[in-house]
Amino acid sequence: MHTCGVRIVIAPDKFAGTLTAIEAARAVADGWRSADPEVQTELVPLSDGGPGFVEVLHAALGGSLVTRRVTGPLGAPVTAEYLLDGETAYLESAQACGLHLVPAAERDPGRTTSRGVGELIAAAVADGARTVVIGLGGSVTNDGGAGMLAALGGTPHAGLAGGGAPLAALSGPVDLEPARRAVAGVRLVAATDVDNPLLGEHGASAVFGPQKGAGPEQVRRLDAALAAFADATDPGSLRDAPGAGAAGGLGYGLLLLGGTVESGVARVLAAVDLDSQAAAADLVITGEGSFDSQSLRGKLPHGVARAAAEHGVPCLVLAGRVAVDRREAAAAGVTESYALVDSAGSVEAALARPSEELRALAADVARRWGR
Repeated sequence: MHTCGVRIVIAPDKFAGTLTAIEAARAVADGWRSADPEVQTELVPLSDGGPGFVEVLHAALGGSLVTRRVTGPLGAPVTAEYLLDGETAYLESAQACGLHLVPAAERDPGRTTSRGVGELIAAAVADGARTVVIGLGGSVTNDGGAGMLAALGGTPHAGLAGGGAPLAALSGPVDLEPARRAVAGVRLVAATDVDNPLLGEHGASAVFGPQKGAGPEQVRRLDAALAAFADATDPGSLRDAPGAGAAGGLGYGLLLLGGTVESGVARVLAAVDLDSQAAAADLVITGEGSFDSQSLRGKLPHGVARAAAEHGVPCLVLAGRVAVDRREAAAAGVTESYALVDSAGSVEAALARPSEELRALAADVARRWGR
């Protein structure tokens, strides 16, 4: 394929822990242009609802970024922002209660709170938002959205704002009406591609608790605490709904307020109009930190490859590491995949100079495709 003068759409996710989606897109574009100066590149950075959600949507939609000081996961104030686009606000839970806000040694999902997410929602509603889309992912909390509900309810119910552990002591029903009144007439959307329920072996505590600092015994206690919270807030089946376990149960908290769960990938792909972008391209490039079996089950690279395939456009994946065989990748619409670890020579080299190594990989791939 001779790439000179062709149009390439570069649509990566973040490379978790090293590059934002925007930084990754720029690195790929710079690298490709170094090998093919006449190529036309369209940068379309993406997010699935986790960190980078607001930044990506701001780049795609415009709108106004609003900055607020809110309660962080350990109680100290943090700075967070949301995007206001007409009467729709977009925010990401990670800005108020993300893993990156707590050093690894201090992570304790028994005491981290989602209170700041509720404060962000309240601020967006006060600014006139009638739809609030909350990107879920990358949280350091496991409180079922209890802190968020406490913030929206004005006077916190005893035990709701103190993290996951105190929920075990709840007895009797929790009055959610103050929180529901705070968002009356507002459409709440939980944007996530996690379909875990709140409880059990596939729930928030068991699946995501360990990355937030929970050992096996604490996972068991946190799951029991969330069960007590669910008994006190909803006797029905919301706890079993797909997505209820997203972001430490923030999905459940939003469902309690009448919210809906939608695909974060689909929401972002629609916002950037990737379908039209792919239709006008000669080549589509996507990427993420780890291209593995989960990538082919609804994550961003799968959505991008599918959009490219629908228009008969080849799709390349440039990733930190590749753990998918070519046949699996081809079945999902991926033409070729390339690993940063392989081109850099080691994991250490790839992590030490991620932007430079991604540029070098893109340049090398461009030369191969230009033959």
